[in-house]
Amino acid sequence: MGLLDDKVVLVNGGSQGVGAGIVRAAVREGATVAFTGRRAEVGDELAAETGAHFLRADLADPAQAHGSVTRTVAAHGRVDCLVNAAGLTSRGSLLDTTPELFDAHIAINLRAPFFAMQAAVADMVGRKAPGTVVNIITTSAHGGQPYLAPYVAAKSGLVGLTRNAAHAHRFDRVRINGLNIGWTDTEGEDATQRAFHGAGDDWLEKAAEQQPMGKLGQVDEIADFVVFLLSDRSGVVTGSVIDWDQIVIGGLD
Repeated sequence: MGLLDDKVVLVNGGSQGVGAGIVRAAVREGATVAFTGRRAEVGDELAAETGAHFLRADLADPAQAHGSVTRTVAAHGRVDCLVNAAGLTSRGSLLDTTPELFDAHIAINLRAPFFAMQAAVADMVGRKAPGTVVNIITTSAHGGQPYLAPYVAAKSGLVGLTRNAAHAHRFDRVRINGLNIGWTDTEGEDATQRAFHGAGDDWLEKAAEQQPMGKLGQVDEIADFVVFLLSDRSGVVTGSVIDWDQIVIGGLD
C-alpha cells in the first residue's frame, strides 16, 4: 500500500527540481499525478519516465494557474492533493528591484499558488471531500538575504496565505501546510549560482563542506516529506509552516 493510493495529485511547477522529485515520489506512492511546467520537452521527458500527466502551463498567468486544476479535474475527475512547487528566484535588492521584477515574483511565487488553491479547494469543498495542499516556501521568508528582496516579499505572503486558507477551510477537512525549505541541490540552484554569483564547477562541493550535515538539502528527502504531509499519515495537522533546513532559525553563535 502506498501513502497516496487512489489519490489524484497535482504538482504545479513539477517539471524539474523539487517539483519533479515530488512527482516521482507521489507516483511511487500510488497516486495518479498531473504536473505543470513551461517547457514541453522537459515535461514530456518526465511524463515518459513516470507515467504522470504533463500539463504545459505558464503559471504567471492566473487563468493558467487556475486552469491547471480544472484541466486535472477534467482529465482525472477530481483533485485530492495540490502541491505548489513553482518558484522564481531571480535576484533583486530593495534598491535595485524594478517594478517588472517585483511583479514577476508576485506572479509566480504568490498569485499562482493563490489561484491554484482557489480552484483546488473549490473542487474539494464542492465534492464535500477532504483534501490536502502543500506549499513549497523558503526559510528566507523569515527575512532572507539582501539580494532576495522581491522573492522574500512574495514568499512571505505565501506563508500568510497558507495559514489563512488553512484556518478558513479547517471544517471542510481541507488541510493546508507549508514547507520552508533551505538551500537545496537542484538544477535551478546550479544555474542561479553560475548566473548571479559567478560560481565555478566546484561550487556545490565547496558549499556542502560548509553545511552542518555536509550536504545541501536533497530533493528526494524533501519529496518524501511532502508526500507524508499530503497523505493521511500526517493526521490532523493543518496551518503549519515547517522549517525544513539544517540552519536553526534564531540560533546564534
